[in-house]
Amino acid sequence: MRSAPRHSQKGLSFIGFVLIAVLAVAVFAIGGQSLPMWLEYQAAKKASQKAAREGTTVPEVRNIFDRAAQIDDIKSLRGQDLDVSKVNERVVVGFEYERDIPLVGPAYLVYRFSYQTK
Repeated sequence: MRSAPRHSQKGLSFIGFVLIAVLAVAVFAIGGQSLPMWLEYQAAKKASQKAAREGTTVPEVRNIFDRAAQIDDIKSLRGQDLDVSKVNERVVVGFEYERDIPLVGPAYLVYRFSYQTK
């Protein structure tokens, strides 16, 4: 009598599945918190470009930025945080700020954003 040939099992073990699931949840959790930060940075870039285009004095540039920040819900940056200068009679607006995401215990993921209009 012949016995049926043995086939090795293929696939994912339960422990492998759990590890992959934990990793996927962590990636989605961090990505879910990072996306709004990135969108806010993009809105801040747009608002600073508008302020540099339309403003001629430092207070005017800051007011234009603050109005755009209200509309776009920018909370990490205010007009008074902007670095405003003139280069060759052109208004240049720049900013730098940090945002962080708490991970586990004392560990944080820190994003540093900076931008300067051209």
